[in-house]
Amino acid sequence: MRAVSVFTLVLAACAAPLAWQTATPASPARQAVDTDAPVTADQVNGSIDQLGTLEFRIRNNAARTIRRAPAAIAVPALMQAAKSHPDGYARFRSLVLLSGFNDPRTRDVMAQMLRDPNDRLRSVAYTWFEHNPDKAIVPRLIEALGREESEFVRPALTRALAAYGSDPAARQAMTGLVMKGQAFFRSIVIEAIGDYRGAYAIEPITDVARIDGPLQDDAALALGKIGDKSSLPVLAQLQQSAPRESQPAIAAGICLLGVNCASHESYIVKSLEFSIANIGFQELLRGAANALAALGASERAQAVVALIERGAPTRDPARAAIALALGTVALRNAPVLLKVLERESLLAPAAELLREAFDMLEEDFEEERFFVTVRRSYWQSAKDPAARKVAETLIKALEF
Repeated sequence: MRAVSVFTLVLAACAAPLAWQTATPASPARQAVDTDAPVTADQVNGSIDQLGTLEFRIRNNAARTIRRAPAAIAVPALMQAAKSHPDGYARFRSLVLLSGFNDPRTRDVMAQMLRDPNDRLRSVAYTWFEHNPDKAIVPRLIEALGREESEFVRPALTRALAAYGSDPAARQAMTGLVMKGQAFFRSIVIEAIGDYRGAYAIEPITDVARIDGPLQDDAALALGKIGDKSSLPVLAQLQQSAPRESQPAIAAGICLLGVNCASHESYIVKSLEFSIANIGFQELLRGAANALAALGASERAQAVVALIERGAPTRDPARAAIALALGTVALRNAPVLLKVLERESLLAPAAELLREAFDMLEEDFEEERFFVTVRRSYWQSAKDPAARKVAETLIKALEF
């Protein structure tokens, strides 16, 4: 069962038309990706009914069946189920699975769901519009800020709005949220602005970075992601004054600005190693793991390697933090992770860490995007044995 909702964020491969119906000779390896027999309409409808069952294995197998169905069968059934299935959770999962088929009709279904009473459906719709730009939707996103207060929904809404940073109204709304509201929501706002390189909010984010507290790490990382070197003096000053637990994020921020990256990354890795070896430094451990995740999602492959190599032999509580950090990289920049996993020694331990991360995360939409990317990699890597092995291993380990 899914248990933990957490998030730091951005960059995953965009959903593309799924090509897994392509005919190729059957083999034991392929059985992890497809079955020989075509999935029928009756099987799709029966599987949709099973998406809301309490038994995880049944739900998971139902989703696997639907993903393997021809789009001409699956898409209409999923659209109808998302709109009117009597089981609310089945509606939610149907909408998530629909997003993976990249059908042009999905836009209208998602727009309709923005006012659905089911908060899970609204969250999926907001996230879909984050990754599928549509400027016409911005007024509806801004209007929703006044009524969406759920910890489950509001993060998806604010991330969606951050994706429209070229819109003056969206910039104004996001800037105002940096200094307003609960710390949990402000953390999501600051992180999202950083992920979308929102230079328009440098000033308030800098103000947050100067204050010791739970948002300092988010602000330091956001300034680094935005990439404006005018933030360097602020981060350099924080290296002298901020508490130890915030130092990995500050080091990552400076690295993201392109300054002394090798030495700062080395410092973060050493902080992670120290906090793994010494019980009682869990905050430092989380900070170091999250800092490496931010670097990894920003194309620093060695940061991803460090997470896998240091995380593989660990046990909880250290292991959970590292697994979640690696899961963040998977959901925000799947291509860089898949490339790293072509190193054979890293593939098996990384797959296990990802399985644990996905069990903890409640990021169904983002996970579906990751699954789409991996399956697409499988079909596109017929002449690349290393890439195909990575995709095949992940499909088996994560059971999608």
